[in-house]
Amino acid sequence: MAEGDPGGPAERPVGAPSKPAGMRGNLTNYGDAEFALFLRKAFIKGAGYTDDAVDRTVVGIVDTGSGFNPCHGNMPQLIEAVRRGVMLAGALPVEFPTISLHESFAQPTSMFLRNLMAMDTEEMINALPVDAVVLIGGCDKTVPAQLMGAASAGKPAIQLVTGSMLTGAYRGRTVGACTDCRAFWGQHRAGELDEQEINEVNGSLVGSVGTCSVAGTASTMACVAEAMGIALPGSATPPAVTADRMRIAEQTGRRAAELAEEGLTADRILTPAALENALRVLLAVGGSTNGLVHLAAVAGRLGHPLDLARFDEMSRETPVLVDLKPAGRHYMEDLHKAGGVPALLHELRDLLNLDAPTVTGRTLGAELDRAPEPFAQEVIRPRTMPIYPSGSIAVLRGNLAPNGAIIKQAAAAPELLEHRGRAVVFENSADLAARIDDEDLDVRPDDVLVLKNIGPVGAPGMPEAGYLPIPKKLARAGVRDMVRISDGRMSGTAAGTIVLHVSPEAAVGGPLRHVRNGDQIRLSVQERLIQLEVSEKDLQERERDSPVSQPVPARGYRRLYVEQVTQAEEGCDFRFLQAETNQGTVPRK
Repeated sequence: MAEGDPGGPAERPVGAPSKPAGMRGNLTNYGDAEFALFLRKAFIKGAGYTDDAVDRTVVGIVDTGSGFNPCHGNMPQLIEAVRRGVMLAGALPVEFPTISLHESFAQPTSMFLRNLMAMDTEEMINALPVDAVVLIGGCDKTVPAQLMGAASAGKPAIQLVTGSMLTGAYRGRTVGACTDCRAFWGQHRAGELDEQEINEVNGSLVGSVGTCSVAGTASTMACVAEAMGIALPGSATPPAVTADRMRIAEQTGRRAAELAEEGLTADRILTPAALENALRVLLAVGGSTNGLVHLAAVAGRLGHPLDLARFDEMSRETPVLVDLKPAGRHYMEDLHKAGGVPALLHELRDLLNLDAPTVTGRTLGAELDRAPEPFAQEVIRPRTMPIYPSGSIAVLRGNLAPNGAIIKQAAAAPELLEHRGRAVVFENSADLAARIDDEDLDVRPDDVLVLKNIGPVGAPGMPEAGYLPIPKKLARAGVRDMVRISDGRMSGTAAGTIVLHVSPEAAVGGPLRHVRNGDQIRLSVQERLIQLEVSEKDLQERERDSPVSQPVPARGYRRLYVEQVTQAEEGCDFRFLQAETNQGTVPRK
């Protein structure tokens, strides 16, 4: 995209309003529309606006700033830049708040609250007199929540991510959150770093406000948002505290005003073709496994169930090309300097749906034609020299996961991808915390650690506890990876041979519920198999002996969550928020 040219003319969709309604839209229901407008104008004037405001196109700016969200610490500057862009286009910018979620400041987990934020976003977009919205988010669950809400709201919308943090330094070594957080903590648990050293590391990992600087969920969602055309070209990678990020914000505000005039709604951009492009980039980045859950949720809002088998086929033919931690070596600021997502899309061009629409009003192919020519660099590899040849995420099935499970094989120990071992079972997170470091724990390096009841219903909220720590006594002996299995998630910043999203989860009666200490489990990524080597007869007997008795919370959002949340392959969305009609799976056949 050329500097200062965020978009171009687009034909008005059939059925689009002839003119944005501005402050005259979405009038409060008093039974008298003229009185409702009269009253609203009075309050507009009370806020210091003139009558001219009533006749302007209104662009809402979603403000997710919070003292509990360092990933959104640049929110005031972003809002100001977006406002500037909106006003340069002749429209009226009005910011409004929604829920803000941060990974480290939300209990029990931000995933538990993602659907609440999505509902908040959708309802506020529909309730307020906005002709278009700029969705400003960054931290892991905020961008998915905003895209889910915007997909359902059906108004013009454009995503603006807050951007990644700058890297830090520890004793001459470049470090960044949060892959390095986990690596250093593992060394501390193994006794390789003392308290003084780990405290020094702690002060070096987060170089500024902004999202994690590796291929975690935040960076993954930033890249896939750009890839599926709901964010401006080149907008995913500028770090949070740079001039590049502010200029993108201004261009986003300007384009939002144009979207309102054109009536180009979010659901017209988030097509099956666009969703497939997003899945392709998720794989090529070596991105977070959480990205798959979130894209399934966005697709489900539009009536497109995720086809795990077809996704696995896509994975087999898509190499990992971006040398980012945890699968690689670099950080998001390096990806930005290397040309960002447009340069990656250039490498993937023949695998993409080039006719997919984008928020600019042009197709993805047209945008790539306008993008700067790629140049020599070390972060984005050519297809002939991939970081990982194919399948950064593999879909597994077997009697342990009839509805599927996944493994991020690009970040796993190669020697463990074909493995048979004895199960060491933890019934829940509390059991794990109580016993994982017990010196008397019966565990060997070739065992398989199994954690139950951390799925969508079981936790509830499907926490990122699937990254089970290596037992201390093994870590001290030099063990750095083991096969680990759960019905939960792990952070996109984590690495290891970890089987995740086992479905159905244990809490709703899935086979994982019946695994016992000493059972043999076989993992074969080559065969896409996760198998509990127990006879069907024994499994049936175990099921009869331990019927499901998951308690339902008595009240509030927790009760709504447990009653309505779907399994991982459906995005862990609420059933009543999914589209009523199946419009065909993604990826398409």
